[in-house]
Amino acid sequence: MSASFEKYQKRRLISSYFSVVLSIALVLFLLGLLGMLVLNAKKIADNFKEQVVMTIYLNDSAKEVEINQLQKSLSMSDAIKSTKYITKEEAAELMKSEFGDEFLENVGYNPLQNSIDVNLKADYVSERYLDSISGLTLNKKFVEEVRYDKDLVNLMNDNVKRISIWILVISALLSLVAFLLINSSIRLAVYSKRFIIKTMQMVGATKRFIRKPFIWKSIQLGMLGAFLALIGIAIVFYYVNKTFPEIGLLNNPILVAGLFVVVFLLGILITWISTYFATQRFLNLKTDQLYY
Repeated sequence: MSASFEKYQKRRLISSYFSVVLSIALVLFLLGLLGMLVLNAKKIADNFKEQVVMTIYLNDSAKEVEINQLQKSLSMSDAIKSTKYITKEEAAELMKSEFGDEFLENVGYNPLQNSIDVNLKADYVSERYLDSISGLTLNKKFVEEVRYDKDLVNLMNDNVKRISIWILVISALLSLVAFLLINSSIRLAVYSKRFIIKTMQMVGATKRFIRKPFIWKSIQLGMLGAFLALIGIAIVFYYVNKTFPEIGLLNNPILVAGLFVVVFLLGILITWISTYFATQRFLNLKTDQLYY
């Protein structure tokens, strides 16, 4: 009978530890992903901004020397990330791949123009900079027109600002929820041992002596949960970086390592604080209050 009860208690204890580790791992995993998003939010936003193309259409009379000079002067600008010269023949091939061979057959000739596609650096993707570059370029006699999607640029900049604010708000809320969830799991684990705590106290053990094994055990569980969370985060990092290499998620190993260290330390810190206050609560209870 005694052996059976001991086995039951052991299974119950293992189940309690498992639920604590799982809770810690899931919460820290979500915090790690959010941390990744916060650290790379600007990089992701910059990547989208740098996809905006300003197209400079050239007259057929434009000389090769003039085109090369314009492209070189644009490339030397601090605001320009890249330029690409596209001939009317190359543009026609692109249109064919999109709309089919009948695109030019119906027209009878190639109506497209030679052009230069310009991508700006993210910090310069704004209506003011684009208008400025457009105005300077249009002064060239061989430039016929400059086009870019002004509405898209304004919408993108507005949305980036809104998303940044929401990311900060969600980060704060999730951090609070993470602490409360881990704290709740730790308190339940300590609650199951409240009678042991009170017994130790009644035989003369100091509060510090009683707290020490509980805190150490919780720290071990926190370290295990953090380790599992870091494995999950590393897998997500790998697949995101493989799917979207242009974001350069792993280009800064110091930043990634810093995030991993913070997640690991959070696992230790939150479990330590939660266990300290949970044990303190039961140490301050009277014996008859343990049953409630």
